[in-house]
Amino acid sequence: MRILFVFPSFPPYKGKPSVTFQRMGSPYVFRCLASVTPDVHDLEFADERFERIDYDQEYDIVGISVYTVSSNHAYEIADKFRAQGTTVVLGGCHPTVMPEEAKQHADAVVIGEAEETWPQLLKDYEIGKLKPIYRQTKPVDLSLISLSKIKLREIKTIRNTVGTSRGCPNQCEFCYITNNMLGRIYRTRPINYVREELCNIKQKHIFFHDASMTINVNRTKRFFKEIQDLDKKFICCGTVNVLSKDEELLSLAREAGCVEWFVGFESILQKNIERIGKRTNIVKEYKNAVKKIHDHGMIITGSFIFGFDGDKKNIFSETLDAVFDMDLDSGGFHVLTPYPGTPLFTRLEREGRILTKDWSKYIEMDNVVFQPKNMTTLELLEGVNWIKRRILSLNYYTQHTIKSARLGFYPFLQMTLKGLL
Repeated sequence: MRILFVFPSFPPYKGKPSVTFQRMGSPYVFRCLASVTPDVHDLEFADERFERIDYDQEYDIVGISVYTVSSNHAYEIADKFRAQGTTVVLGGCHPTVMPEEAKQHADAVVIGEAEETWPQLLKDYEIGKLKPIYRQTKPVDLSLISLSKIKLREIKTIRNTVGTSRGCPNQCEFCYITNNMLGRIYRTRPINYVREELCNIKQKHIFFHDASMTINVNRTKRFFKEIQDLDKKFICCGTVNVLSKDEELLSLAREAGCVEWFVGFESILQKNIERIGKRTNIVKEYKNAVKKIHDHGMIITGSFIFGFDGDKKNIFSETLDAVFDMDLDSGGFHVLTPYPGTPLFTRLEREGRILTKDWSKYIEMDNVVFQPKNMTTLELLEGVNWIKRRILSLNYYTQHTIKSARLGFYPFLQMTLKGLL
């Protein structure tokens, strides 16, 4: 069979591919699916963020990975292929929580992880017995999945994506990762599998796709030791409770090639942190976590979310002061977004505070889709844009790029690339 995997672009849609220094390789989910697809099938891949979809080609199956924000557009793609007589399969985080909606645009919907259901789906298709729903009811055993041989054509990039684990035990109210039972179960891939995959990836620069590399610290330390000789440079995610204290982990990370840590600070108000259930964050430890990372020769990007029930209009200026005080290298500033399937969405819908279910508006930087408690929707959006203009300014990045030079060439290079985007 001839199979096409499609990753739809996110809004706003501009009709042409994106050009960026930070391009990733093919989405990790498709490489996982490729690893369990029998060799007799021909696989192709279209990442609409960087290339147009060729609808003139004939395929037996088109598989589309769907996020909430891209779902409306993904359905348009699916409808167009189905109108041509092509079988369409939808999967991903949005169809997992909205399967009946997705089914209106697909011949089959995959709910949850797909490495075990996908091969069965292909067998059913071949014998003419394709089911409308394929549901994974238990966690996939990651030791059964080997990605040592990449079967997909890779888009030319300077960075690729690799996952060493799956799931997260922290059930933050807003998080889409843990919006289903399987996402709450933390599992790791065998270290030798990941090492072999890294050896087969051409790119020197890697983004580790894990929700956090600080969930199982001892395992991460072993992993960092095992990849020190590969000469890779990477970015990974971590949490404050570990990064503010574990200097051995930070030393091993730097020696293994870590250039940058991405940390979800989320809020500078401890009451917000407690309300959303992020047990790893102690606000008074934020500054020390940044200092420790800098001390070990790496840069740090902190992510903040605005619109929690504890936020008032002064949250933006107070966060700006905190960012300056922490000496963060860069930051991400987002509007709280209640993705369907999350406890946050359920609560806000129960409280009558969801303003729209136009999924294309569920983008963290550009829209407010719920009624905040202590400010208007316009005040929330303008506040986020205000702090973004100050932290994402050329002047801020220039200062921190110059500072990053003391950390080494690759942190300096990473900061330089951030400033160019």
